[in-house]
Order: sequence, then C-alpha cells, then structure tokens
Amino acid sequence: MVNMKRIGIVLFSSIILILTGCSMYPDDEKVTRETPYADQLETIQKAVDAYQESTGGLLPIKTRDAETDIYIKYPIEFAQIIPTYTEKPPSNSYETGGIYQYVLMDVENNPTVKLVDLRSAERIRELNLRKQINGRVPFNDAVGENVYTVDFKAMGFKEPLTVPSPYSDTFLPIVIAGDGKFYIDYSIDLNRILKEQQPDVKEGEDIRYLLADNYPVLPAYSRPYTVNDQNEPIFMTEIK
Repeated sequence: MVNMKRIGIVLFSSIILILTGCSMYPDDEKVTRETPYADQLETIQKAVDAYQESTGGLLPIKTRDAETDIYIKYPIEFAQIIPTYTEKPPSNSYETGGIYQYVLMDVENNPTVKLVDLRSAERIRELNLRKQINGRVPFNDAVGENVYTVDFKAMGFKEPLTVPSPYSDTFLPIVIAGDGKFYIDYSIDLNRILKEQQPDVKEGEDIRYLLADNYPVLPAYSRPYTVNDQNEPIFMTEIK
C-alpha cells in the first residue's frame, strides 16, 4: 500500500524546493538587467563595426522620424546583427527583459553604441496616459523659459513622480514644457559635473554632451540645457 503521508511530505518538499529555486537569484538577475556593463557595450560595438564594414557603410538601426530626439533616434536592430556578428542581445537589453535600449550616436562620423534607460520612457508614458484621462495639461510653477513643474496632485498622484538617475544615486524630477510634453530634468547631475569637473562650457551651447560623452547612458527624454552667467545649468530658451 502506498504511504500517502510520505507522498505528501515528498510533494510538499518538492514545492518548497521549486519556490526556493525560483526566488534564489532575483537580486542577481535584477543587477544583470539594470547594469550598463562595459563588456556588453564593447561586444555590440564590435558587432556594429563589423556589420558596417561588411555592408559598405550601412548601420543596423531602426528607422525613426527626422524630428525624433537625437538621443533616441537610432535604436539598434539586433535582428540585423544576430547571429552573424554577435550571438544574442545583451542581458540588460530591452529585448531580453533588461531596462536598456541600445542605440547609436554620432552615426555620420563615428557610430558609437550607447544606452537609453527605458524607465524614463515608461514614466513619461504613464504621465501621458494620465494626462489624456484627465483632459488637462498639468502646469505648475515655472522652472525655466517655457518649462514648468508638474502638478502631480491635479493628475491624481499623492507624490511627485521621479526616475532613478543613471549617473548618480539621486532621483530626477520630471518637468513639463509649454508644448505639453513631459521631460526628465537632468539639472542635478549637470550641476554636479559643472562643480566637480569645472569643464569649459559656454552660455548658449547645449551642455548635455557632458553626460552623453562621459557615460554609457544617454540623457534621453530631456530638454537642451546651457549655463547662465554663474555657470549653473538652465534650460535653453529654444531647442536647436
């Protein structure tokens, strides 16, 4: 006769092992999905370079409208480089459940692989959806020429929404421009760089390159910034 009690114990133990196994590496997997690994960037850079060389100058990118912001304009099309030039998409890429979209910058002169943190895109999508539901543009106080803080309470949020900075341990605010579009405000990180590194920047030039050139993650979904006469980051009066 089958010992039903023993079977029950075995089944219970098996379930515990399965549940334990499913949750054994969540932190490791999260780190893998959210870390901009240099070796993965290098792997995709080599694949892009090889593709460009073998196709006579073409690039493995998706087509976007000409008006698309430069920091999200040239997403890499992995289907064009897999498996010939690289085995699979990186573990931190959107295509494999990561938080990054792989894109190209400086496509005319020196195509360079960079990353876009898609948590910013998700936040903006969330705000756009809420704005459509509410049927009003949630302007609050002005923080620059034609740039405003967001009236989150009017949108139904208990607290202001933010996004984690890809450059520091801080959280970045979200602002809204006169055109009704939401943007990530990178002025905290720009101000830190201006104070710590004291780069040679001029009033009137877009200083977002201080982030784009020195970090793997781009300042996507942002407005252009320049500096005032005190070398502090401010929103540019118009997009160039």
